[in-house]
Amino acid sequence: MAGRDLASKRLAELFGRELTVMRAAGVLVWVTLLVTIAGGFLMRLADPKAFPTIGRGMWFSVQTVTTVGYGDVTPRTVFGRFVASVVMLNGIAFIAVLTAIITTTFIENARRRFAARANDSTEAKLDEISRRLAALEVAVKSRTD
Repeated sequence: MAGRDLASKRLAELFGRELTVMRAAGVLVWVTLLVTIAGGFLMRLADPKAFPTIGRGMWFSVQTVTTVGYGDVTPRTVFGRFVASVVMLNGIAFIAVLTAIITTTFIENARRRFAARANDSTEAKLDEISRRLAALEVAVKSRTD
C-alpha cells in the first residue's frame, strides 16, 4: 500500500494535482491520439512506397490503434514496422487501461455503497447495544438500591 501511495504522490506532483480516474482517462486518450497522429505521419516518412499519402498513413494508424488491422496496408521497411509496433502496443495498452479504468470505477462505486450500508448497519447495532446496556444499568441499579 505504501508503494501505491508513493506512486500517487509522484503522479500528483507530475500533473500538479491529484490523479483521478477521469484525469487518467483524459491523459490516456490524449497520449493515444498523439501516438495515432504521429504514427500516421511517421508511416508516410518511414515507408513512402506502401504509404504514398499521409491519409493512407493515418488510415493505417487508426485501424492499428483500434486493433482492427484490416491488413489492406502494411509497412515494408524496418523503420515502418517499428512505428507500426509502437502504434500497436499503444492500441493494446489503450484498450487494457480503458478496461481497467472502467472496472476500477465499478469496483469503487460498489465499495462505497457497501461501506455506506455497513456503516448504517454498524450504527444501528451500536444504538441497540447502547439501549440494552442502559436497560441493564437501570435493572442493576434498581436491584442494588
